[in-house]
This record gives sequence, C-alpha cells and structure tokens, in this order.
Amino acid sequence: MKRKNVLLFASALAVAGAFSLGSAPAEARPVVTIYATTAPPPLRAERAPPPRRGYVWVPGYWNWAHHRYVWQPGRFERARRGYHYTSPRWDRDGDRWRYSAGRWDH
Repeated sequence: MKRKNVLLFASALAVAGAFSLGSAPAEARPVVTIYATTAPPPLRAERAPPPRRGYVWVPGYWNWAHHRYVWQPGRFERARRGYHYTSPRWDRDGDRWRYSAGRWDH
C-alpha cells in the first residue's frame, strides 16, 4: 500500500510539473497595482558597476513590502534585442502613490 501511495504522489508531481512548464512564457507577469499613502524616500546614491556585455544595469529603487518602503539594490538584467528597459517608479495619484514596475518596452 505504501508503494502505491508513493507512485501516486510521484505521478501527481510529474503531471503538475508538466502543466507548470507549458502554462505561460517566462516574460508573462500578472499586473499588480500597488498604492502607498506616503511618498517614497529619496533615491539612494548608487554607483553602477562597469558595464557588462549583453546586460543592462537596472538602478536601485524603493519597493513596497509589509506596509513600508524597502530598498531594492541595482542589478544587471540580460539585454533583450529590440527592447529597452524602463525602470520602476512611483507616481502621485491623488492623495496616494502608485507603483509602476520595471519592464521591457519594444
């Protein structure tokens, strides 16, 4: 009986894995709108490292997590031919602040 349960579990994992691999392209991300009631702090001064061939430097930004701003340090993103990277930003929207995630634009 134990062997049968293990085989059923392994089969279920294989099926779940197959569905997750073919479900959506890696670039597809759900659009989530984040609002904050206070303005983000000023951007931190960050020294960009030397350029890397085939990569784009994405500067650091303030993210919103657990009801507060959290600094996300800069990082390299693999360049995409025919696209340019638009950095994340916060925009005033009435009496609150709306976050726009970084993205690749054609």
